[in-house]
Amino acid sequence: MIAHVQGDAGFSIDAVLDTTALVLILIGALLCLTAAIGLLRFHDVPTRLHAATKPQVLGFLLICLAIALSVRSWAAVAFLVPIALIQLATAPLSAHMVGRQAYRNRTLDEDAMYVDELRDKDTDPR
Repeated sequence: MIAHVQGDAGFSIDAVLDTTALVLILIGALLCLTAAIGLLRFHDVPTRLHAATKPQVLGFLLICLAIALSVRSWAAVAFLVPIALIQLATAPLSAHMVGRQAYRNRTLDEDAMYVDELRDKDTDPR
C-alpha cells in the first residue's frame, strides 16, 4: 500500500499533482482551441501555419505533461516522451513544406511579405 505524504497544511502530494495536471490540461486545451480558431479565422498561409504549429504544439506538450503527472507511471512517461519528440520534429517540418509549396504555387500575398528571401533563388525543386 502506498502511504500518502501530507505537508504541514494538510495537503497531500497527490492532490497537488492532480490539481497541477488539471490546470495543465485546461491550458493545453485552450491553446489547442486557439490554434483551431486561428486556422479558421486567419486569411493567408503564413498566419495559418503559425496558428497550426506554435500554440498547437505547446498545448499538446502541456497535455502530455499533465497526463504524465496524473498517471504517475514511468511506463506512461516512456510512452509520452517519444510522442512529444515526434510532434516537435514533425510540426515545424510539415509547416515548412506547406509554406514552400504555397510560395511555389504563388498563393501567398506577396504585398504582405516584408522580405522575400526566395525571390532570387531558383525555385525549381530539383
